[in-house]
Amino acid sequence: MNGSPLENAVVRLLRERPFYGHFILNLRREQLPLQGKEAGITVRNGIPVLTTDPAPFAALAPPQQQALLEHLVKHLLHLHPLRRKGRNQHDWDVACDLAINPGIADLPENALLPSHYDVPEGLAAEEYYQQLVPPFDAGNLDGSGYGDAETSERGAAGEGRGIDAAATLDFHELWHEADSTPLALAEETIRTITRDSLRGSDGETPAELRSVVDALLRPSPLPWRQILRQFIATAGRTGRRSSWMRAHRRFDHTTPGVRKRRRLNLLIGIDVSDSTDSAALRESFARELLHITQSRDAAVTVLYANSRIQQITSFSGAPGIVERYDGGGFTDLRPVFDYAKTMQPLPAAVIYLTDGVGPAPEAMAFPTLWVLTATGEKPVPWGVELRMEE
Repeated sequence: MNGSPLENAVVRLLRERPFYGHFILNLRREQLPLQGKEAGITVRNGIPVLTTDPAPFAALAPPQQQALLEHLVKHLLHLHPLRRKGRNQHDWDVACDLAINPGIADLPENALLPSHYDVPEGLAAEEYYQQLVPPFDAGNLDGSGYGDAETSERGAAGEGRGIDAAATLDFHELWHEADSTPLALAEETIRTITRDSLRGSDGETPAELRSVVDALLRPSPLPWRQILRQFIATAGRTGRRSSWMRAHRRFDHTTPGVRKRRRLNLLIGIDVSDSTDSAALRESFARELLHITQSRDAAVTVLYANSRIQQITSFSGAPGIVERYDGGGFTDLRPVFDYAKTMQPLPAAVIYLTDGVGPAPEAMAFPTLWVLTATGEKPVPWGVELRMEE
C-alpha cells in the first residue's frame, strides 16, 4: 500500500476492524516527537487529537500498529485522560493500561497486563488503581507512587513487575492537555465520534466495546444549556494549552504565570429555512447565548442564513440577538463557514443552530458546535453535536 504507516494502518483497520478505523478517521491527527513512544492520544480543548511519532510508529510491525491504535481508541472511549481526578499520575496511567489491554491481540511485548500484578482481568481503571497503589500514598502526584523497595521487587499486589517501574504503552504525558476540557463536553464529543463510527461500520460494535459504547450512547440526560456553556468557556480560553487553535506569538506568555487576555470572537449561524422555522426554538437558544456572553468580553456575529446569508447582526455584550428573521427556502450550510474564513480576527468557534439538512464543507479548522433541532441530523463527521431538547 502507498501512504504513510499510519494511513496504511488505518486502511487495514477499516477492512478488518471497521469501527476502530472510522473512529481514528474522526480524530484530529498530528506528528510530534514523543520521547521514544510511538503514539499518544488526548482531548485538547474539546477536540480529540491523535499524535504519532512517525519513525517509532513505522518501526512497529503492522499488527502491532493496529493494536496500538485500538489501545488509543479504548482510552478515549473510557475517557481515561479526563478521569484522573487528582490521583497519582503515573499509577493512574498504569491502571488505565491494565483496564484496556486484555483482549487486544498483537500488542507489543512491553504492554502491561493484569497478570503481571496478580490481579484479575475485567476491572475498571479505578479498581486497578485502588488495588495497586499503596494506601495513604500522599506523595508527589506527578511521581511514580509510594516507592517501597519490597513493593518494587514483587509488585504492589503480588508477584510480578513493580508498579513504580511500569511504563505505559503510549505517551500519556499528553493527557495533561485534557485538563482544559470539562468532562461533560469531552463525553459529548466522544459520543458524537462514536455515533459516526457506528454509521461508518454499518452499526457493528466490536464485542469487547459493546458495554462501554452502549453506556456512552445512553447517558444520563445533560441539559443542552450546560453543553453550550462549556463549549463557549472552552473556546474562550487563551494561551498555548487553552486555545482552540495554535496561539499567535502576540498572545503567548510574556512572563511566567502571566497570560494576556483577548476578546472572545464567536460566529453564530442560525438556519432560517422552513425546517427550523420556530420562534420558540430560536429565542430559547438566543436567550441562553446572550446570558453566557454578557458575562464576558465577547464579540458575537450572527448570520441568518438558508441557501445564502440573508442578514448579519453583530453585538458585544448588549442584547441584540433575540430577534426573528424568517427566511424560508432550503438550506446550504457552507456560506456561514465561507464567511468565517473572511473574518478578522478569525472566530474562536462557530455555533450553528440548524436541522443539519443541507450541504456542508468536507472539513473545517474552526471548532464547531452543531446545535440541532430535536429531529435534526449532524451533517458531517466533524464538530460537536448538541440537541435542543429539554
